Amino acid sequence: MEAYNWQKKDWPHFTYSIDAIENELYLFAEKAGKVTGIMNALPENAQWETVIDTMVDEAIKTSEIEGEYISRKDVRSSIKNNLGLNASLEKVQSKKAQGIGELMTDVRNTYQEKLTQEKIFAWHTMLMKGDKEIKTGEWRNHKEPMQIISGPLGKQKVHYEAPPSDNVPKEMRRFITWFNETGPGGKNEIKKAPIRSAIAHLYFESIHPFEDGNGRIGRAIAEKVISQGIGRPVLISLSRTIEANKKAYYDALEKAQRSNEITEWINYFVKTIVTAQTETEMQIDFTLRKAKLFDRVKDQISDRQLKVIKRMMEKGPDSFQGGMTARKYVSLTKISKATATRDMQDLLEKGVFTLVEGSGGRSTRYEVNL
Repeated sequence: MEAYNWQKKDWPHFTYSIDAIENELYLFAEKAGKVTGIMNALPENAQWETVIDTMVDEAIKTSEIEGEYISRKDVRSSIKNNLGLNASLEKVQSKKAQGIGELMTDVRNTYQEKLTQEKIFAWHTMLMKGDKEIKTGEWRNHKEPMQIISGPLGKQKVHYEAPPSDNVPKEMRRFITWFNETGPGGKNEIKKAPIRSAIAHLYFESIHPFEDGNGRIGRAIAEKVISQGIGRPVLISLSRTIEANKKAYYDALEKAQRSNEITEWINYFVKTIVTAQTETEMQIDFTLRKAKLFDRVKDQISDRQLKVIKRMMEKGPDSFQGGMTARKYVSLTKISKATATRDMQDLLEKGVFTLVEGSGGRSTRYEVNL
């Protein structure tokens, strides 16, 4: 079987060509500037709403990639608590939501700082909050191989085997040195942030230094790189883009971990970053439209109607697939079907709702009119 990247003589001296992604690198710089300009033009409350929505998306999706599903409400409360946006702290039921909120906020607040072992351990401790089976804030030290596997017992496929636990401290010291030396102003600076982000993520995932949480911390490191490169906390949800096509992500990662010539991986990851930036632009536009809608109708609708509208839009531009029906409205508000129908008709007349094309009669469905 072909050796893994860390078993090869040229590890970890990655080589690559950027010829195929020159356009994407130009687009990245253009979009980063555009997002900064749009954000600066927004009212402060809309700026914070956009920041929170993006961070919540990243927290939810980075967890979903690993098969963990956490409460959006708890994550939102945790992030707002940690950003200092709540006059009094909101209660967070889930320890995992509390921990991922702390991690997302710390990555944002400390993006300019050099990377250290202590910082990575602190992130791991935050991330594993509430998980009593995992040793937090220390490298893995078990003797058995650290393998990425899939498939049923007896027919499992090994996709990757990381360096032995005994090698991890040395490998991570070298990774942290590489990370800081390739940063802005470093002696081996990689000026294109998307390139450095792609390498940093692959490098960290290849070492796989923890028992659990490697993917989530590796994506946080990728985000830190982009923030350092543009000189401000990046407004992006890489994980939302990755999660939309997890197979492509895992296939690209598995292939990249067989060689230290990583052009194909660089191409994949840079394109993912640019796609994530485009989705951020859509998120900002959605937040602005949402704010304008609430401002227009705040004195015209009931608290019950407001609750339903917020629920329909809480996951972003593509949330609440299929539209709102009388049955869903009743389920959300615990009122009678007749009252639900009157509420929705009222929202339609006020221009808050619009009819879903092709629906009618008993199957009438509504969308929020943005």
